[in-house]
Amino acid sequence: MKKKVLQLEKLEMGASMLRAMAHPMRIAIIELLTATKRLSVTEIYEKLSIEQASASHHLNILKNKGVLESKREGKMIFYSLKHDKLTEIINSLDRCMEL
Repeated sequence: MKKKVLQLEKLEMGASMLRAMAHPMRIAIIELLTATKRLSVTEIYEKLSIEQASASHHLNILKNKGVLESKREGKMIFYSLKHDKLTEIINSLDRCMEL
């Protein structure tokens, strides 16, 4: 019985991550980090041409759901994907768009 409980917990966690990713701007952030591996908040909002507050909002959601991790270096905060496997989800989405 414990195996099923653990499996259900993993599925809930995965669903939570997918819900967090299910926003066009968050997908764009993940695509940027897939290509660049590590970016500062400033680099992210400049590359996406959005406000700093908006970038921070989306980054916090992704970080809180376990999609991204952050590292502070002085006054700068750098973000990267927490799991390299997330790039496979983005690649799958890209392939679906080609259809």
